[in-house]
Amino acid sequence: MTPSARIQSAIEVLDGVIAAAQGNGASADRLLGEWLRTRRFIGSKDRRAIRELVYGAIRFCGEIPASGRAAMLAMAQGDAAVAGLFDGSKYGPAAIEPDEAIAEAGVAPRWLIGLLEASGLGRAEQAALLDRAPLDVRVNRLKVTRGALAAQLPIAAEPIGTGQALRLAAGTPVETWPTFADGLFEVQDAGSQLACAALAACPGEAVIDLCAGAGGKTLALAAAMDNRGTLLACDVDRGRLSKLGPRAHRAGAIVETRLLDGGREAEQLADWAARADAVLIDAPCSGTGTWRRNPEARWRLTPDALARYCTVQQRLLGLGAALVRSGGRMTYVVCSLLDAEGAQAIAAFLLANPGWAPMTLDDSPGEARGAGVRLDPARTGTDGFFFATLQRL
Repeated sequence: MTPSARIQSAIEVLDGVIAAAQGNGASADRLLGEWLRTRRFIGSKDRRAIRELVYGAIRFCGEIPASGRAAMLAMAQGDAAVAGLFDGSKYGPAAIEPDEAIAEAGVAPRWLIGLLEASGLGRAEQAALLDRAPLDVRVNRLKVTRGALAAQLPIAAEPIGTGQALRLAAGTPVETWPTFADGLFEVQDAGSQLACAALAACPGEAVIDLCAGAGGKTLALAAAMDNRGTLLACDVDRGRLSKLGPRAHRAGAIVETRLLDGGREAEQLADWAARADAVLIDAPCSGTGTWRRNPEARWRLTPDALARYCTVQQRLLGLGAALVRSGGRMTYVVCSLLDAEGAQAIAAFLLANPGWAPMTLDDSPGEARGAGVRLDPARTGTDGFFFATLQRL
């Protein structure tokens, strides 16, 4: 495949990514994977090059581009080598015409830039949101220590912090390793691990993971509890929750699961009312802290969608609060850097619920933000998170 043909291939994929972002369709990674699967004749070097071009263009364009060609032309403006590949050759893109539509470079759509700035994120912090993320794993201390696992891995891994995190290069095929099959670790960003640790789940406690999804944070809680006590994982998404069983079996984690019906959660958790020692709420959110991994997500977010997330977050805080016993605690987590979903969300809950108070998280890295802590790629080298732990008085 010629370099020009790689550019044209990237343009075709980007057209699909843009349409999916506008119509809430499949992710860029899935679309690219499907495109490549139907073109098995493309070699590995060409596949890597096309992937890099696609994601390079996604990261480069702040506003959603008019087309894949407009996105690649934006990159070509600052790269003469790319511009020279618009040569009209066979299988390549047509030559550049005067006054063609060119996408706008930037970190995010303008309305989101305003919210990021209002949330205290400067240019350096915003730019870091689109860096390429490393690959972090959480050592499963139910089966192994961090030092013992590091000694078994086929490549060197960097210990991160004082917990159970190890860091490897992005793209490391860890899920093909025997140590993964044996349940010695799980793929989990170091920031996500810190958010789990903020709940301080202990052996013998009754703990609920209210929005468990596929169970990444649930398994971290099981390890912290040393499989002693009761751990209930809940979610309204049957498909995602069904993935927890096999993962828990591999990890040797003891977890109960409960599928909930949206809107009937309180009724279905009535047997847990005011009983839990601790509740984790990993709330649905805008995902602004995960753009390093899902850069096209910033094209999908709208003001209306953000408002809906904020409404759901307050509902979940109320639902979780009803499950906590007197003296118990609740940790609220979002992978967002926006104050509307973080510090302001907790402030609103505390104002409406005077029987709760924030707990101090002195040993957590990151930036104090309202009653909680915020992590971001520029400051902590992790994905972006906000979390706060509250105690029922």
